[in-house]
Amino acid sequence: MLEWLGAWWPTLLICLGLAALVSGILWYLWRERKQGKSSCGGGCAGCPMHGSCHKR
Repeated sequence: MLEWLGAWWPTLLICLGLAALVSGILWYLWRERKQGKSSCGGGCAGCPMHGSCHKR
């Protein structure tokens, strides 16, 4: 087990780092969505989701 871990530790660290990065991004997007913020920038006149993403 220790030999395997010694051979694969750089790959494991990179995978853990990427998983932490993706988790952080998803948490940030979830928090922004929960606060009612949107990334579309407004301009709902021609949007097919008009009126369903912004609170009035």
